[in-house]
Amino acid sequence: MELLNILLMAPQSADGKSTGGFSSLIFLVVIFVVFYFFFIRPQVKRTKDQKKYRESLQKGQKIITIGGIHGKIVELQDTTVTIEVEGGVKLRIEKSAVAADSQDQLGSEAK
Repeated sequence: MELLNILLMAPQSADGKSTGGFSSLIFLVVIFVVFYFFFIRPQVKRTKDQKKYRESLQKGQKIITIGGIHGKIVELQDTTVTIEVEGGVKLRIEKSAVAADSQDQLGSEAK
């Protein structure tokens, strides 16, 4: 708390004018660094991991869509995936709608 008070207090010159421009700049840089490491960087990493996963999809793989539909991949195109769900029904969805591997979900529930 002391450090925060020191950073926020602007030093006064002899004539009473504030000279806290440098300390305000340091405070803004510290806030930016905190936002970068706690918000921006993890989101970029998560996006890269999702993109890598969607590029590695293969025929026969069991998946779950972002809408919660479970199915098995029967055909892959550039931007779409055809999945087969219960009862032999085939659905064509966008690759961006694939959320996770069905095996990952089953493994985490068993633990």
